[in-house]
Amino acid sequence: MSLKIYDGQGRWRNKTVAFRMSPEEAEHLNILARLSGLSKQEYLIHRVLVKEITVFPNSRIFKALRDRMDEILAELRRLNEIRPENEELLDLIFHITTMLQGMSSKEQ
Repeated sequence: MSLKIYDGQGRWRNKTVAFRMSPEEAEHLNILARLSGLSKQEYLIHRVLVKEITVFPNSRIFKALRDRMDEILAELRRLNEIRPENEELLDLIFHITTMLQGMSSKEQ
């Protein structure tokens, strides 16, 4: 007898979806999922099904944002100019900026 584990909405998730990514893409996905505060599975489901992702700020999210911004700042200092091969960095800057703007508008 196997024990079925249901998600928060009472669904039994028994289908596996897999795909391949480069190490850089996988790291980028890990960062975006971590910044959202969701598990990687929940983040991917929301993104694939075009659901809005609402981030509820807490100390863990703020620390992840601060750490990523420190890394981005170090990378920007290293770069002489932004080129197309830096597209992932630009995407990450846009994503974090959007999150921070959303958080600051909720505080007002």
